[in-house]
Amino acid sequence: MSHAGQAPPASPAGARATSRDVARAAGVSQATVSLVLGEKWRGRVSERTAGAVRAAADRLGYRPNLAARNLRLGRTRTALLVVPALTNEFFARVYTGAAQVAAENGFGVVLYPSPEGVGPARDPFGSARAALDGVIASSMAADALAAMRGGGLPLVMLDSDPADAEAAATVNLDIAGGMRRVAEHLLALGHRRFVHLASAVDSWTFRVRADALAEALRAAPDAAVRREPAELSVDAGRRAAERALSRPGPRPTALLCDDDILAAGACKAVRRLGLRVPEDVSVTGFDDLALATALEPELTTVQLPAEEVGARGMTALLGVLDGRPAEGEAVPVRLIPRGSTAPPPHA
Repeated sequence: MSHAGQAPPASPAGARATSRDVARAAGVSQATVSLVLGEKWRGRVSERTAGAVRAAADRLGYRPNLAARNLRLGRTRTALLVVPALTNEFFARVYTGAAQVAAENGFGVVLYPSPEGVGPARDPFGSARAALDGVIASSMAADALAAMRGGGLPLVMLDSDPADAEAAATVNLDIAGGMRRVAEHLLALGHRRFVHLASAVDSWTFRVRADALAEALRAAPDAAVRREPAELSVDAGRRAAERALSRPGPRPTALLCDDDILAAGACKAVRRLGLRVPEDVSVTGFDDLALATALEPELTTVQLPAEEVGARGMTALLGVLDGRPAEGEAVPVRLIPRGSTAPPPHA
């Protein structure tokens, strides 16, 4: 048998090196080669042996035949990430986090923006079951994914209802905590007349924001909040804010927006009505998109670590595939106070 320090026997010209060639060159069994090159050797193979196997594989130019390996395991080593849309950079950052963890584990991630938004998503393949190992879905309901989950494909939900029994695991942000911090920040500045520029999308993440806001404002008996629904666009946010600020009676002094895009529209509305942010009206967002610091004044908002959510989602899917329980702890969020909030006028 050859040893790690000896040159391996010559292979036929042009022949592709096999795991048997690596085993022979390193003086180990093929099973050991599989453990080392599959990154499952720790606690079963010594550091020295693992190094010898990797060195032999490098010398021989050996590359595992992933297609054959995946066929044996019944795995494609591919996950599908379904998002409501690609117009929001939040989902691009979720993908970045998921793809990084996937790459570290020999997986690929296919990004699929559902053409129907949060409604039922079509199966992008002839049969998702045949093409994928699992599905990760961000900010959607599990029943929207029924078409691509035939045959029990594992599903990990991000920023979605943890009570959904369809999901094998759920990864959520502390959305309620983020909205509470916004409300507490504005109450501490002295605001009592609020408008909630609420997303018109009926999804768990936005329902949580509304409930958390209502709960936080109950701490101030003299506080009043009016809900103004809007589609998720700058223009819809502007129109909703103009309606809210033009109604008869005392003008609201703070506009709490369900995301930064609505907040950008709210800031436009304030200016168009001849008012100033934050001297006349304070505005807050949610997400901390790049847009938040492009506005002037810069936007007070809640920072959502989207890449971490994507990374945890992919980690959770890998855990489900390996039979490991998923962590249930919510991902922390952070209030970022900036120039768009100040005490109300005459406070």
